[in-house]
Amino acid sequence: MKLSGSMWSVSKSLFSDLWDITIYVILNGFILGRNRPEGKILEPVGVFEALKQHGKYETGQLFLHSVFGYRGIVLFPWHARLYDRDVSPAAPDSTGHGSKEVKGKMHTYYQVLIDTRDCPHISQRSQTEAVTFLANHDDSRALYAIPGLDYVSHEDILPYNSTEQVPIQHELFERFLMFNPSRTPPFIARDTLRAWQEKNHPWLELSDVHRETTENIRVTVIPFYMGMREAQNSHVYWWRYCIRLENLGNEVVQLRERHWRIFSLSGTLETVRGRGVVGKEPVLSREQPAFQYSSHVSLQAPSGHMWGTFCFERTDGSHFDVRIPPFSLESNKYDKAPPTGYPL
Repeated sequence: MKLSGSMWSVSKSLFSDLWDITIYVILNGFILGRNRPEGKILEPVGVFEALKQHGKYETGQLFLHSVFGYRGIVLFPWHARLYDRDVSPAAPDSTGHGSKEVKGKMHTYYQVLIDTRDCPHISQRSQTEAVTFLANHDDSRALYAIPGLDYVSHEDILPYNSTEQVPIQHELFERFLMFNPSRTPPFIARDTLRAWQEKNHPWLELSDVHRETTENIRVTVIPFYMGMREAQNSHVYWWRYCIRLENLGNEVVQLRERHWRIFSLSGTLETVRGRGVVGKEPVLSREQPAFQYSSHVSLQAPSGHMWGTFCFERTDGSHFDVRIPPFSLESNKYDKAPPTGYPL
């Protein structure tokens, strides 16, 4: 079975029939099969493993992303509170959204490395293959990025194993992980990874995830506090937020506009309206059902919240609004030094 394009998705309901099947890569696409297809120049990637229904995947677990199709490896897990308005309906509040009293359920997410060979192929579907930080100097708006990092939900992971000692191409792979054939998975954390995680924990930590579905379009938001800077005798607090848009239906739709409301504890309420997101107006279809991106926001107060809508267009030209679940922007109780960059 050839999976079209350079990215693919696999229904979890079919996965019980897929595990223990060899994964091959051909040019910019993946092929799954018990037998190597004839007449194709293929490179074996690995063999699928059974999904982990209970517990979590360990550091060093190889996986394919079930939505975006890239090869990756787990660095370490995070335990986040998932606020899902689809399963926790609440009465509308003054913003027209569900009440903030939606109860969070603990859910496992992972910090992962993405194989750099796959990054070019996911660039049209995912703009979050880099984690940004505040730069360590006086410019309060300066950012730097570590490419090839992502946050992945437990259900996004299709685990596989490989006999290669360096199965993932990324400049941090061998700095963070080492091969140990006596372990399962056979890749273990180096001291460099543990030190980097501990030092950058406040800026990497994923704590809250917000999710809501409108007319089969699911919006998932993950906010991250980035730190505080002083600018013109005032404090500026920075956050980044990652948003995934998923089309759960069969209808082809295109994102046209975004409309944000940003409330700051200082008492200000800002409205932001514009075309598309990150310069794109992605089309969501059955073939390419998801798009994700990240952006940044700053406030002159240590907390606030955001909410809004995305305007989508159907193929017949009609439009509809998709709710962005309201989410809090909270600063850490204590500010630490800016994060460190690449380990030496």
